[in-house]
Amino acid sequence: MMDYAEYERLFNTGDDEALVARFFCEDVRFSGGSGDRFGHEGLLEFLRWAHDGVREVMRPQTVVQEGDHLFAEVDMDFHASKERPDFPFGHLHPGDTVTVKFLVHYTLRDGKVAELKSMTWPPEKGVTKLPPLGPHASQMAAYGAYTAAFSNGDPARYTRFYTEDVELLLGSVPPMRGPQAIADFYTAMFERVRESLTVHSITATDTEIVSDTTSRFTAIADAPDFVVGALSKGDYIEVRVIVTYTLRDGLIERIAVKRAGEPVTYRASS
Repeated sequence: MMDYAEYERLFNTGDDEALVARFFCEDVRFSGGSGDRFGHEGLLEFLRWAHDGVREVMRPQTVVQEGDHLFAEVDMDFHASKERPDFPFGHLHPGDTVTVKFLVHYTLRDGKVAELKSMTWPPEKGVTKLPPLGPHASQMAAYGAYTAAFSNGDPARYTRFYTEDVELLLGSVPPMRGPQAIADFYTAMFERVRESLTVHSITATDTEIVSDTTSRFTAIADAPDFVVGALSKGDYIEVRVIVTYTLRDGLIERIAVKRAGEPVTYRASS
C-alpha cells in the first residue's frame, strides 16, 4: 500500500528530488500528455522543467486504492512566479494561477510507483477552487505568486488579490484605500524606484498572513526625494519589515507594514 496522504504532503512542499527518491521506483515509467519519461532522472528532468517558476500544488478529490493500483482525481493548482510562455496549460505571467483536473493511475511495486499515467481536462474545466489566500499549501503558493507580481510591477495581477476596500498602511505616507490608489502609488514609484520582496518566513490562517520580509528599493533613475532615503541611479536600500495582511474571503483587505530594522543603503559608486 502507498501512503497517499504523505505523498500529497511531500508533493506540496515542492521538493521534487525528495518526492521522487521516496515514492518512485528507480525504473519508473511516466506517461502523460507531454510525453514519456523513464527512471528517476527522466522524471526529475520533466519536473524541473514543469516547475521552473511555477509551484504545482495537488488537491486530491477522490482516491481509490486496491492492491497495486491507485487511481486519483486531482485538482492541480499552478502558481506562477516567473513568465512561462511555454507552459502546457497556457502562457503564464508572475501572479497567474491556473487549475487543471487530472486523472492519475499509479501502478505500485513494494509501495512505490513503478508506472504513472496521467490525463487532463482543459484548464479550469470541472475544477474546485480555494479562496486565493490562506493557510493551505496552494494558498501559500498563491502568496508567492502575489509577491512575484508585485516585484514585477504588474498591478493588473497583484491587485487581483485585493478586496475593493483594501487599505494600505505604510506609516511613511498617508493611508491608501482601494486597489486603484495602491496601484497608482506603486506605478508612480516604480518609474524611478523598483521594490522587490524577499520573504524569510510566513505564517497564515484563514484571516491573516504575517510575513517577515526584506524590501529592496532599487533606483532605476535618480530619486533624491524617495521617502525611505535619497537614492541615485543604481543605489538600493534594504529594510527588514513585518507585513501583516488581514484577509476577508481569501482576499487582502488590509496591509500593515512595520519596520523590523533600520534601512541600509548601498551606493552604486562604492
